[in-house]
Amino acid sequence: MDTVARTPKRRKRMPLNMWGWIFIIPFFIAFLWFQAVPLGETFYFSFFKYMKVTSATKGTFWIQKFIGWDNFYSADPNVSSLFGPGGYQDIGYQNMYIFGVSVGKLYAPNIIYYLINTMLIWIMGFIPQIIVSLALAIWFTDARLKLKATGFWKTVMYMPNLIMAAAFGLLFNLMFSSSGPVVQILNSMGILSGEFSFMSNEFWCHFVIALINFLMWFGNTTLLLMSGIMGIDQSIFESAAVDGSGAQRTFWQITLPLLKPIFLYVVITSLIGGVQLYDVSYIFTQGGGGMNQSSYTIMNYLADLIQHNNYGLSSALSVFMFIITAILSLSLYFVNNRNRSADKDVASSRRKRFREYGEFPGTAKDIATFKAMKQGMEGGK
Repeated sequence: MDTVARTPKRRKRMPLNMWGWIFIIPFFIAFLWFQAVPLGETFYFSFFKYMKVTSATKGTFWIQKFIGWDNFYSADPNVSSLFGPGGYQDIGYQNMYIFGVSVGKLYAPNIIYYLINTMLIWIMGFIPQIIVSLALAIWFTDARLKLKATGFWKTVMYMPNLIMAAAFGLLFNLMFSSSGPVVQILNSMGILSGEFSFMSNEFWCHFVIALINFLMWFGNTTLLLMSGIMGIDQSIFESAAVDGSGAQRTFWQITLPLLKPIFLYVVITSLIGGVQLYDVSYIFTQGGGGMNQSSYTIMNYLADLIQHNNYGLSSALSVFMFIITAILSLSLYFVNNRNRSADKDVASSRRKRFREYGEFPGTAKDIATFKAMKQGMEGGK
């Protein structure tokens, strides 16, 4: 009986790109379970009256009732909503302070009042932060200065960013208390006489919280701006120096325009973080929000709604903050990609010109130049 030699079957190997999908499966599972599903539930419950109620006759029970857009706006003053008359009931008329100056009474929903507080604190902290960080970034990246131990100073600047915000808030709460070391030093210098409460003054409460944010984030901002400056071609600065451009003109006409993408990134991400300010304000004011709740932020408002088991209204507020964050993120995306779109348009128009007018001498010369450049690049490889 003839035996036929059998060819051993080759085992099929898994495509290499399949391993990439396998390795990112855990991320997708965690993302769906811990982020996508909770986000979907937040949108879902924002259209419900979902809260825990305690009654003397019925005891403690939960209410879950579909109410549509009433959590966002309701004309009924007896219904709590973010932007409706029912959202005025916790504060009502409030004396509004902007940078320590009273601008009169503000009759607006709670969310507007807390949003103004949040933005004021962010502005007070971000303006000096971006100025100091930009100055330090230019200083550390200037080769003419020949600074020593730059690695050490970068580490020192970034270290406050590694400290928990809660620790910063508690430390400054002790330092700026009515009988704390800061008040004692100011008394010994004759600036103050007796006790002084920073938390009982709208401006100084904003100032201290903004100071904490400045100290925590200026190092991170400095490093980001330094990376942007080091990414600029040094030959541009050398050409400017040869042409007689001074330091000030080089900064305004070369450094700052070319730093625009990273600069916008810093502004937008800082603004997103500023809108989410919570722990520093809460711990420094011990949850009270300062005088007239002047340091009470949107996140403090959200935490208060959750603490009172009003999950429907807190979900609506979370959706509102999600929309703000999405708008800011999309604006950063479109601004950063605007220049790329312009480059694509230029390349597209050049190709169209080559196709339509390739027989003309001027265009033919351009085509020959580009072909020579391409062949030279391929030959170099």
